[in-house]
Amino acid sequence: MFWTFPAASAKAQIVSQPFKRSQLGLFQGKTKQYGNNVPHSKHKTRRTWLPNVQRKRLFSEALNEHVRVKVTTRALKTIKKHNGIDNYVQNMPSKTLGWEGMRIRLMVKSASKNPRSPAGASKEETNAWIAKRAEELRIQSATDARRVEITRIIRDDLPDLTTARKATEQALKVLGPSAR
Repeated sequence: MFWTFPAASAKAQIVSQPFKRSQLGLFQGKTKQYGNNVPHSKHKTRRTWLPNVQRKRLFSEALNEHVRVKVTTRALKTIKKHNGIDNYVQNMPSKTLGWEGMRIRLMVKSASKNPRSPAGASKEETNAWIAKRAEELRIQSATDARRVEITRIIRDDLPDLTTARKATEQALKVLGPSAR
């Protein structure tokens, strides 16, 4: 069901990290912490604190199914902030995600290129889903074009008025009357 990376086992031997378990889930930078137990007698003994790891099933809209993953409570808050695991794995840096997060990111990216219709849906529901998905992709492409235009403007690579009008007209044409 899930892909595996053949190079991941070789990388596991090369990569030396203090908390390797964080590569097997969405830990968002949380690692094992070290300190001392200090009783009344002030006799210090070493101890460790582990991150608060929960095993959760998170629904992925791109995959149209639940993904079971080990996740820290801090990562859960961030997933909620990003409105789902799909946006979380796409927007977070790869260093923060680890191997498991990158695996989920690749699954989401491939599923967004080749979307699957909802399982067990009737023909009308499937057609409605396909139409909705096509509209979402049209809106996404218009948004991406506008984002490129905005970044060009921010970098002081200012276009002339005709290019700005063309970009605005293209975005309004794709978004339709609801954008006005």
